[in-house]
Amino acid sequence: MPRYTYTARSPGSPAADGKLDALSRREALHILQARGLQVVRLDEEGSAARPAAGSSDAVTTKRLTTKERLPFLEALVDLVNAGLSAGEAVRLLGVRLQEPKLKSLCASLWGRLGEGSTLSQAMGAHPEVFDRQTVNLIAAGEATGNLKEVLARLIQHFTEQRDLRQKFLATLAYPAFICCLGGGVVVFLLIFLVPRLQTLLGSLGGHLPFATRLLVNGSHFILYVGPFVAVAAFITGAFFLRWRLTPEGRRQSDAWLLRVPIVKDFVIQAAVLNFAHTLAVLIENGVTTAEALRLTERAVENTKVQEILHEATDRVIEGASLCASLQRTNLMPPLFLDRLAVGEQTGHLAPSLRQIAQSYQADLSRRLQNATRLMSGTVLFATFGFVAFLAYAIVTALFQVSASFRL
Repeated sequence: MPRYTYTARSPGSPAADGKLDALSRREALHILQARGLQVVRLDEEGSAARPAAGSSDAVTTKRLTTKERLPFLEALVDLVNAGLSAGEAVRLLGVRLQEPKLKSLCASLWGRLGEGSTLSQAMGAHPEVFDRQTVNLIAAGEATGNLKEVLARLIQHFTEQRDLRQKFLATLAYPAFICCLGGGVVVFLLIFLVPRLQTLLGSLGGHLPFATRLLVNGSHFILYVGPFVAVAAFITGAFFLRWRLTPEGRRQSDAWLLRVPIVKDFVIQAAVLNFAHTLAVLIENGVTTAEALRLTERAVENTKVQEILHEATDRVIEGASLCASLQRTNLMPPLFLDRLAVGEQTGHLAPSLRQIAQSYQADLSRRLQNATRLMSGTVLFATFGFVAFLAYAIVTALFQVSASFRL
């Protein structure tokens, strides 16, 4: 008869390890539940951890992404707060939910839970939805009995990330629209209006002024050379994106971003915001500082910044303070380091990180708004300037042609 090792806890007591003989994982799970224990981990001795029944993988027929993570966690925490266990909440969601991807995800998770896996282990089988830090936080919540608090903090964290991303896209929407509109007006005038104007003025005769000739030459350039330039730019952009998808290309292009004067400030500020916010969530949920730093460095999008944070984490593991380790990177702003040092010395590191993240989020939003205003104003000024130049070129050409008639 197979023997299983388990980690389980009874209400009001810490988790404890034990061994149990049972015919199957499902029977072992039922025996432990009958004893009033909440199973945290259940593994068969002498065999590698098995996945859930084959049907649990077959159920996931829809392509899942991280977009399903937040809706699933929000639905899960609602049922857990209502008094259901995490397993029963997942089973009920698999029945009640109508969205195909979420329904498929819940069915797959329930299949693994039915085989004795914990919720964190079941989530770990879906790395395309749940990243490593999410799985580790869920596992910490299961081990400490604080799953509700962990789920609530995760939802708050992912909601703030989603809101910041949406705010960033919404902020860029207006200048992008202005750029497209201004560029479209300029191209329309150069392609359709200027050639007709040239034909009209040529039929009237006379020498065209410099401004009009410059406008006509620009129109010819766009008509005859512009398509080749556009194709070359498209091919260059395609090759660049393909190169950036490689590890070396991603690393090199991310390093370039840290050298561009204006872009560098936005990249560093976004990295500091993500670093502080993610590290605060991990430490608040009981993850050790070293492990939290390892998970946080992977959450930063810029690979060059990841390497710098990895070196800082190595120094923390060797015994250096977090503030001193980050100071040696020459990446973090001095004010960030001062506030971090205060939180580290007072033993309130997580609250300090959360306050830092909030202040940096407000500052980043303000910077984005100022940048979009500047970009929109520049595009509008350039468009109106071109229209004014076009009007000047047309008027001077008409005056010169009319003067030749009088002569």
